[in-house]
Amino acid sequence: MFDRLIGVYLVEKGLLDKNQLAEAYRIQESNCAKLGVIAVAEKLMTIAQAEQVNAMQASMDKRFGDIAIERGYLSETQVSRLVELQGNPYLAFIQALTDMGCISMAKLTDLEEEYQKLHGFTESDMAILKSGDVEKIVPLFLDTDDPEYRSMFAMGVKNMYRLVDNHIYVGKAYKVKSLKDEVLGYQKFHGDENAFVGIAGKYEDVQRIAVAYTKDEFVETKEDALDAICELINCINGLYVTEQSRIDKYIELEPPNFSLAFPETTCDELMVMPVYICGGEVKYLIAVSKDTQVKTV
Repeated sequence: MFDRLIGVYLVEKGLLDKNQLAEAYRIQESNCAKLGVIAVAEKLMTIAQAEQVNAMQASMDKRFGDIAIERGYLSETQVSRLVELQGNPYLAFIQALTDMGCISMAKLTDLEEEYQKLHGFTESDMAILKSGDVEKIVPLFLDTDDPEYRSMFAMGVKNMYRLVDNHIYVGKAYKVKSLKDEVLGYQKFHGDENAFVGIAGKYEDVQRIAVAYTKDEFVETKEDALDAICELINCINGLYVTEQSRIDKYIELEPPNFSLAFPETTCDELMVMPVYICGGEVKYLIAVSKDTQVKTV
């Protein structure tokens, strides 16, 4: 997820164009990050140390990690950890950018610090972002400690990542009392927890999710697309209910529903998280309330 967030940030800063970003993502898909890049990104080595080891590799038949251990830059435990991180998508993205010659490691390090300050993230937050653990990343974008909101948003985005698009990323969530959009799929549940969960947005963006979720390129009608969105919401909520049942909570799901005519969702407090998925943007809505209403204009 952080590869997408930083990628968008680089384009907004004018440091990459959209074609360069697309090429970096293409390379990322096929490459693993090199240990030197990972070591610098994890702040275990300086850029100068990594470059020195890279230069030594040109004249020595030894692996990067072996040389780094011999030079005293890394321990065996640290090298083992770096090898595990080679599959990390963010680090593979950094590798792609440096291979393309678009941005230096030094500049990327400065940009990470700039991004961190801009969004008020701590060092531990940044470590979570770079980890690729969606379940831990999502709560960083919620301005609440409410366990229901945190669990439900994490469950939703994690399963959109798993079932729809593994390049998903999110924006900062916000609270409103009403929200109107082009189309809406939603579900309510009640019992030991009462909540409303919905996906709203432009029809073309919702349709892309429906196609990716069903693996059916011929989702032609709005009704078919919103049926698929309702199935996705019901799947996510079913998994949430199962999880809550393990701590003896009883929750009953109502049948999912949808609206195609510019619906307006109203509630005392509706939490909205922008979700960037399948090349578009939708809003993931959650209200922990009995009184959420959907009105069709």
